[in-house]
Amino acid sequence: MKSSHFRSLACALLMVAGALAPAWAADIDPVEGKWYGVAGTPGNESPFGLEIRADGKGGFESFLYLEVMNYFGEALPSMKREGARYAVPDLGLVLTLDGQRLSGAFGRGTVSLTRVEALPKEPPVPVDLPTGPAPRWKTSLGAPIYAAPAVRDGIAYVGTAGGVLSAVRIADGSFAWTFSAGRPIMGGALATDDALFFVCDNGFLYRLDRSNGREIWRYDLGDAQTPRILPHSVVYDYDHEAPQPVLADGTIFVGSGDASFHAVNAATGERRWRVAVKGKVRSTALVVGPNVVFGTWGGELHAADRVTGKDVWLKDLKAPVTSSPAMIGNRLVVGTRGSALLGLTPETGEPAWTIGFWGSWVESTATQGDDGLGYVGSSDLRRVLCFDPKDGRIIWRTDVHGAPWGKPLVTEKYVYDGASAIVPYMTRHAGGVVAIDRKTGKLAWRFPLTNPPGTLHYGFAGSPARAGDAFVIGGMDGALYAFPLAETSATGSEGGAQR
Repeated sequence: MKSSHFRSLACALLMVAGALAPAWAADIDPVEGKWYGVAGTPGNESPFGLEIRADGKGGFESFLYLEVMNYFGEALPSMKREGARYAVPDLGLVLTLDGQRLSGAFGRGTVSLTRVEALPKEPPVPVDLPTGPAPRWKTSLGAPIYAAPAVRDGIAYVGTAGGVLSAVRIADGSFAWTFSAGRPIMGGALATDDALFFVCDNGFLYRLDRSNGREIWRYDLGDAQTPRILPHSVVYDYDHEAPQPVLADGTIFVGSGDASFHAVNAATGERRWRVAVKGKVRSTALVVGPNVVFGTWGGELHAADRVTGKDVWLKDLKAPVTSSPAMIGNRLVVGTRGSALLGLTPETGEPAWTIGFWGSWVESTATQGDDGLGYVGSSDLRRVLCFDPKDGRIIWRTDVHGAPWGKPLVTEKYVYDGASAIVPYMTRHAGGVVAIDRKTGKLAWRFPLTNPPGTLHYGFAGSPARAGDAFVIGGMDGALYAFPLAETSATGSEGGAQR
């Protein structure tokens, strides 16, 4: 073909393109494309991205990239346009387009984005991270373990979802004795000098002789018919906890699944008082001076007089309280399924600060290190946090690659915790045990568990407990593990802390 023919064809194509350009451009909204930047509140920010495209129905499909919540292309509810504003009301996401910038509000925080060519991909679970010390022993208890072990005098006491409470020797993992309760034991036991107290899904609070497991008495909590929903891929009404009994001045304080809270004579098993509340009480109470503080699934946080059971104060936290209250510094700290960790004034219950958890439940109970700082796990956030109890400032936030529901164990050098995983799930979680450098928030090691075929929930859902120079933790595989405290282990660099 001659060069003149090339020139004629090129001119024709340019004329067609020019004629079509206005109509084509009119069909493309300027917000379509990829956007990336940061979102959050001061001190609690995360990389944030959106991919937006028209859905052909007057709205927009949008896909979320939120690193702190492990979303890398998560489909959002339909985005709508109103003038220069674009909103996903269900998420509290309201954005305004100004040239090449997209900014606005996301929940209680702000968003600032610029247009980009590509959005990040999900980083894999680190494979070059040290796996840490091997367990000293592993003892099968026959059914998944959600409860935290209670350790006393060289024995670990722990119940299982199979209804058996076992006393296991820390030295070698052998059985000292067992007690068959007959229904799931989802909460931790309380071990005293001579007794062991625990609650069971058959509706009873038990007192056993700690030396031999013989039943001394049982007290009817009235919740034998309360149903449970265990962790599931697409059903999110998880009910996997039970309270650990709390002892003060000869009285056991414990909540019940029938929406009540009880004070029981520890010696005789007789009721001192019972109060009806709003919602199940699945977390552990806390004695604070003359009061006992406990939360409910109805969103209430009560501070009740220990003698009478009457409320000294009552706060509506607007979401189920599944974290147990803890004193960290001079703050009463408690988490909720409203994606918040709150620091309260213990005398009045008034909030002093709130840490937002980006849509993730706070199932973990906070604990304090000898540095005065607080440490707490999360759920879908997949992070363990270190925070300052004075103002709620986040010191570090570390991805442990699974859901850290348990109460972290803080030692001189490390923070130990378990992580569980549900497969399949909307985000990638992986089960295992981790050690985090307490000062830097870097993962020192991770002991992974594999997902057995046909298993929905695996890993470690409960809390670790210190036992001398070791710690014990129960697994979803039905085994109790004892790990040496690796206080001299080298610190890794992968999967480290985030602000």
